Amino acid sequence: MTSVEERRIVIRNDHGENLVGILRETGSKDLVIICHGFQSKKERIPMVTLATTLGREGISAFRFDFAGNGESEGSFMYGNYRREAEDLRAVIRHFRKNQHLITAIVGHSKGGNVVLLYASKYNDVPTVINISGRFHLEKGMEGRLGKDFLQRIKQNGFIDVKNRKGQFEYLVTQESLMDRLTTDTRAACLSIDQNCRVLTIHGSRDKIVPAKDALEFARFIRNHKLHIIEGADHEYTAHQDELATVVLDFVKAVREDRNTAELLQSCERAVNFIKARI
Repeated sequence: MTSVEERRIVIRNDHGENLVGILRETGSKDLVIICHGFQSKKERIPMVTLATTLGREGISAFRFDFAGNGESEGSFMYGNYRREAEDLRAVIRHFRKNQHLITAIVGHSKGGNVVLLYASKYNDVPTVINISGRFHLEKGMEGRLGKDFLQRIKQNGFIDVKNRKGQFEYLVTQESLMDRLTTDTRAACLSIDQNCRVLTIHGSRDKIVPAKDALEFARFIRNHKLHIIEGADHEYTAHQDELATVVLDFVKAVREDRNTAELLQSCERAVNFIKARI
Protein backbone atom coordinates (compact mmCIF):
# COMPACT_ATOMS: atom_id res chain seq x y z
CA MET A 1 0.00 0.00 0.00
CA THR A 2 1.28 3.47 -0.89
CA SER A 3 2.39 5.56 2.09
CA VAL A 4 0.61 8.92 2.05
CA GLU A 5 1.59 11.96 4.09
CA GLU A 6 -0.85 14.86 4.28
CA ARG A 7 0.38 18.33 5.19
CA ARG A 8 -0.71 21.96 5.03
CA ILE A 9 1.25 24.20 2.65
CA VAL A 10 1.10 27.99 2.28
CA ILE A 11 2.06 29.59 -1.05
CA ARG A 12 2.26 33.34 -1.69
CA ASN A 13 0.62 34.60 -4.89
CA ASP A 14 1.75 37.58 -7.00
CA HIS A 15 -0.45 39.92 -4.94
CA GLY A 16 1.29 39.05 -1.67
CA GLU A 17 -1.62 36.91 -0.44
CA ASN A 18 -1.10 33.53 1.20
CA LEU A 19 -2.84 30.63 -0.53
CA VAL A 20 -3.50 27.68 1.76
CA GLY A 21 -3.64 24.11 0.51
CA ILE A 22 -3.34 20.46 1.52
CA LEU A 23 -0.73 18.25 -0.11
CA ARG A 24 -1.25 14.50 -0.14
CA GLU A 25 2.33 13.40 -0.73
CA THR A 26 2.93 9.85 -1.94
CA GLY A 27 6.65 10.14 -2.64
CA SER A 28 6.03 10.30 -6.38
CA LYS A 29 7.22 13.30 -8.37
CA ASP A 30 3.92 13.22 -10.27
CA LEU A 31 1.53 15.83 -8.90
CA VAL A 32 -2.07 16.67 -9.75
CA ILE A 33 -3.37 20.11 -8.71
CA ILE A 34 -7.07 20.36 -7.88
CA CYS A 35 -9.04 23.63 -8.09
CA HIS A 36 -12.41 24.32 -6.46
CA GLY A 37 -15.36 26.21 -7.88
CA PHE A 38 -17.35 29.38 -7.13
CA GLN A 39 -17.66 30.18 -3.39
CA SER A 40 -16.24 26.78 -2.62
CA LYS A 41 -13.07 25.55 -0.90
CA LYS A 42 -10.58 22.71 -0.79
CA GLU A 43 -12.60 20.75 1.82
CA ARG A 44 -15.66 20.34 -0.40
CA ILE A 45 -16.53 17.38 -2.54
CA PRO A 46 -15.34 16.44 -5.05
CA MET A 47 -11.91 17.95 -4.26
CA VAL A 48 -11.28 15.72 -1.24
CA THR A 49 -12.51 12.60 -3.03
CA LEU A 50 -10.24 13.20 -6.02
CA ALA A 51 -7.15 13.85 -3.88
CA THR A 52 -7.81 10.73 -1.80
CA THR A 53 -8.35 8.50 -4.84
CA LEU A 54 -5.21 9.74 -6.59
CA GLY A 55 -3.20 9.22 -3.41
CA ARG A 56 -4.28 5.60 -3.18
CA GLU A 57 -2.79 5.07 -6.63
CA GLY A 58 0.52 6.64 -5.69
CA ILE A 59 -0.13 10.02 -7.33
CA SER A 60 0.43 13.09 -5.15
CA ALA A 61 -2.35 15.69 -5.15
CA PHE A 62 -2.62 19.29 -3.96
CA ARG A 63 -5.97 20.97 -3.33
CA PHE A 64 -5.98 24.63 -2.35
CA ASP A 65 -8.19 27.66 -1.72
CA PHE A 66 -8.11 30.51 -4.24
CA ALA A 67 -7.53 33.98 -2.75
CA GLY A 68 -10.61 35.20 -0.90
CA ASN A 69 -11.92 31.67 -0.38
CA GLY A 70 -11.57 29.19 2.47
CA GLU A 71 -8.39 29.67 4.50
CA SER A 72 -6.57 31.75 1.90
CA GLU A 73 -5.98 35.46 2.33
CA GLY A 74 -7.59 38.16 0.21
CA SER A 75 -11.12 39.39 -0.42
CA PHE A 76 -13.72 37.31 -2.25
CA MET A 77 -14.51 38.75 -5.67
CA TYR A 78 -17.17 37.83 -8.21
CA GLY A 79 -15.80 36.96 -11.64
CA ASN A 80 -12.05 36.89 -11.06
CA TYR A 81 -11.31 34.09 -13.55
CA ARG A 82 -8.02 35.52 -14.82
CA ARG A 83 -6.73 36.33 -11.35
CA GLU A 84 -7.51 32.80 -10.17
CA ALA A 85 -5.56 31.47 -13.14
CA GLU A 86 -2.62 33.50 -11.80
CA ASP A 87 -3.14 31.95 -8.34
CA LEU A 88 -2.83 28.58 -10.06
CA ARG A 89 0.33 29.82 -11.76
CA ALA A 90 1.86 30.64 -8.36
CA VAL A 91 1.01 27.14 -7.10
CA ILE A 92 2.54 25.45 -10.15
CA ARG A 93 5.72 27.52 -9.87
CA HIS A 94 6.06 26.55 -6.21
CA PHE A 95 5.89 22.84 -6.84
CA ARG A 96 8.13 22.94 -9.88
CA LYS A 97 10.82 24.57 -7.73
CA ASN A 98 10.41 21.59 -5.40
CA GLN A 99 11.06 19.15 -8.26
CA HIS A 100 7.48 18.00 -8.76
CA LEU A 101 6.21 17.08 -12.22
CA ILE A 102 2.78 18.60 -12.83
CA THR A 103 0.92 15.68 -14.40
CA ALA A 104 -2.49 17.35 -14.57
CA ILE A 105 -4.54 20.33 -13.41
CA VAL A 106 -8.14 19.58 -12.45
CA GLY A 107 -10.91 22.10 -11.87
CA HIS A 108 -14.49 21.71 -10.71
CA SER A 109 -17.21 24.13 -11.89
CA LYS A 110 -15.63 27.61 -12.05
CA GLY A 111 -12.32 25.86 -11.40
CA GLY A 112 -12.85 24.05 -14.70
CA ASN A 113 -12.85 27.39 -16.50
CA VAL A 114 -9.76 28.47 -14.56
CA VAL A 115 -7.67 25.44 -15.55
CA LEU A 116 -8.65 25.91 -19.19
CA LEU A 117 -7.73 29.60 -19.06
CA TYR A 118 -4.40 28.66 -17.51
CA ALA A 119 -3.65 26.10 -20.23
CA SER A 120 -4.58 28.56 -22.98
CA LYS A 121 -2.16 31.16 -21.61
CA TYR A 122 0.85 29.16 -20.41
CA ASN A 123 0.86 25.90 -22.39
CA ASP A 124 3.06 24.11 -19.84
CA VAL A 125 0.85 21.30 -18.53
CA PRO A 126 0.19 18.06 -20.45
CA THR A 127 -3.27 17.32 -19.08
CA VAL A 128 -6.31 19.42 -18.17
CA ILE A 129 -9.50 18.06 -16.62
CA ASN A 130 -12.56 20.29 -16.69
CA ILE A 131 -15.32 19.03 -14.38
CA SER A 132 -18.68 20.75 -14.92
CA GLY A 133 -17.23 24.01 -16.20
CA ARG A 134 -19.54 26.62 -17.75
CA PHE A 135 -18.95 27.47 -21.41
CA HIS A 136 -21.45 30.33 -21.72
CA LEU A 137 -20.37 32.67 -18.93
CA GLU A 138 -23.02 35.21 -19.86
CA LYS A 139 -25.62 32.73 -18.64
CA GLY A 140 -26.43 31.42 -15.17
CA MET A 141 -26.26 34.79 -13.40
CA GLU A 142 -29.94 35.51 -12.90
CA GLY A 143 -30.28 32.76 -10.31
CA ARG A 144 -27.77 34.49 -8.05
CA LEU A 145 -28.16 38.16 -8.97
CA GLY A 146 -31.84 38.44 -9.97
CA LYS A 147 -33.45 38.99 -13.37
CA ASP A 148 -32.85 42.75 -13.41
CA PHE A 149 -29.20 42.56 -12.33
CA LEU A 150 -27.84 44.56 -15.29
CA GLN A 151 -30.25 47.43 -14.68
CA ARG A 152 -29.56 47.49 -10.92
CA ILE A 153 -25.79 47.38 -11.27
CA LYS A 154 -25.83 50.21 -13.84
CA GLN A 155 -28.01 52.24 -11.51
CA ASN A 156 -26.16 51.59 -8.25
CA GLY A 157 -22.73 50.41 -9.35
CA PHE A 158 -22.99 47.26 -7.27
CA ILE A 159 -25.30 44.47 -6.10
CA ASP A 160 -25.45 43.03 -2.58
CA VAL A 161 -26.06 39.31 -2.96
CA LYS A 162 -27.98 37.77 -0.05
CA ASN A 163 -28.74 34.19 0.87
CA ARG A 164 -32.19 32.68 1.35
CA LYS A 165 -32.31 34.02 4.91
CA GLY A 166 -31.73 37.56 3.64
CA GLN A 167 -28.18 37.67 5.02
CA PHE A 168 -25.41 39.41 3.05
CA GLU A 169 -23.09 36.97 1.24
CA TYR A 170 -20.92 38.98 -1.15
CA LEU A 171 -20.69 42.16 -3.21
CA VAL A 172 -20.80 42.26 -7.00
CA THR A 173 -19.33 45.41 -8.53
CA GLN A 174 -19.76 46.50 -12.13
CA GLU A 175 -16.05 45.82 -12.65
CA SER A 176 -16.26 42.26 -11.30
CA LEU A 177 -19.37 41.57 -13.38
CA MET A 178 -17.58 42.74 -16.51
CA ASP A 179 -14.63 40.51 -15.62
CA ARG A 180 -16.94 37.54 -16.02
CA LEU A 181 -18.69 38.84 -19.12
CA THR A 182 -15.40 39.60 -20.90
CA THR A 183 -13.79 36.23 -20.12
CA ASP A 184 -13.86 34.56 -23.55
CA THR A 185 -14.20 30.80 -23.04
CA ARG A 186 -14.32 30.05 -26.76
CA ALA A 187 -11.08 31.93 -27.45
CA ALA A 188 -9.40 30.17 -24.54
CA CYS A 189 -10.45 26.76 -25.85
CA LEU A 190 -9.14 27.54 -29.32
CA SER A 191 -5.80 28.68 -27.85
CA ILE A 192 -5.06 25.42 -26.01
CA ASP A 193 -2.17 23.60 -27.67
CA GLN A 194 -3.16 20.47 -29.58
CA ASN A 195 -0.61 18.42 -27.62
CA CYS A 196 -2.40 19.21 -24.36
CA ARG A 197 -4.95 16.52 -23.57
CA VAL A 198 -8.24 17.83 -22.22
CA LEU A 199 -11.01 15.83 -20.56
CA THR A 200 -14.42 17.36 -19.87
CA ILE A 201 -16.68 15.56 -17.40
CA HIS A 202 -20.28 16.61 -16.81
CA GLY A 203 -23.30 15.24 -14.99
CA SER A 204 -26.42 14.66 -17.07
CA ARG A 205 -28.63 16.04 -14.26
CA ASP A 206 -26.57 19.12 -13.45
CA LYS A 207 -29.05 21.90 -12.56
CA ILE A 208 -26.36 24.54 -11.99
CA VAL A 209 -24.53 24.28 -15.33
CA PRO A 210 -26.43 22.57 -18.17
CA ALA A 211 -24.78 19.48 -19.62
CA LYS A 212 -25.06 20.98 -23.11
CA ASP A 213 -22.21 23.33 -22.16
CA ALA A 214 -19.92 20.29 -22.15
CA LEU A 215 -20.68 19.79 -25.84
CA GLU A 216 -19.38 23.29 -26.57
CA PHE A 217 -16.00 22.49 -24.99
CA ALA A 218 -15.87 19.41 -27.22
CA ARG A 219 -16.48 21.59 -30.30
CA PHE A 220 -13.62 24.02 -29.75
CA ILE A 221 -10.84 22.10 -27.97
CA ARG A 222 -8.71 20.16 -30.43
CA ASN A 223 -7.36 17.31 -28.28
CA HIS A 224 -10.51 16.64 -26.28
CA LYS A 225 -12.40 13.78 -24.69
CA LEU A 226 -15.94 14.12 -23.32
CA HIS A 227 -17.44 11.96 -20.57
CA ILE A 228 -21.04 12.40 -19.39
CA ILE A 229 -21.91 10.76 -16.08
CA GLU A 230 -25.54 9.72 -16.25
CA GLY A 231 -27.68 10.90 -13.36
CA ALA A 232 -24.96 13.00 -11.74
CA ASP A 233 -25.68 16.46 -10.30
CA HIS A 234 -23.29 19.43 -10.21
CA GLU A 235 -21.28 18.16 -7.23
CA TYR A 236 -21.62 14.45 -8.14
CA THR A 237 -23.24 13.90 -4.75
CA ALA A 238 -24.18 10.27 -5.42
CA HIS A 239 -21.49 9.68 -8.07
CA GLN A 240 -18.23 10.43 -6.27
CA ASP A 241 -16.64 7.05 -6.98
CA GLU A 242 -17.54 7.15 -10.67
CA LEU A 243 -16.17 10.68 -11.03
CA ALA A 244 -12.93 9.77 -9.25
CA THR A 245 -12.48 6.67 -11.42
CA VAL A 246 -12.90 8.64 -14.66
CA VAL A 247 -10.35 11.23 -13.52
CA LEU A 248 -7.89 8.61 -12.28
CA ASP A 249 -8.07 6.54 -15.47
CA PHE A 250 -7.39 9.59 -17.61
CA VAL A 251 -4.43 10.72 -15.50
CA LYS A 252 -2.95 7.21 -15.45
CA ALA A 253 -3.34 6.80 -19.23
CA VAL A 254 -1.50 10.06 -19.88
CA ARG A 255 1.24 9.12 -17.40
CA GLU A 256 1.67 5.69 -19.00
CA ASP A 257 1.92 7.26 -22.47
CA ARG A 258 4.57 9.63 -21.17
CA ASN A 259 6.55 6.79 -19.59
CA THR A 260 6.33 4.79 -22.82
CA ALA A 261 7.56 7.75 -24.85
CA GLU A 262 10.46 8.26 -22.43
CA LEU A 263 11.36 4.56 -22.68
CA LEU A 264 11.32 4.69 -26.48
CA GLN A 265 13.51 7.79 -26.46
CA SER A 266 15.93 6.07 -24.11
CA CYS A 267 16.09 3.02 -26.37
CA GLU A 268 16.63 5.22 -29.42
CA ARG A 269 19.51 7.01 -27.72
CA ALA A 270 21.05 3.67 -26.78
CA VAL A 271 20.77 2.38 -30.35
CA ASN A 272 22.30 5.57 -31.74
CA PHE A 273 25.14 5.31 -29.22
CA ILE A 274 25.88 1.71 -30.24
CA LYS A 275 25.77 2.61 -33.95
CA ALA A 276 28.21 5.46 -33.35
CA ARG A 277 30.66 3.07 -31.65
CA ILE A 278 30.53 0.45 -34.41
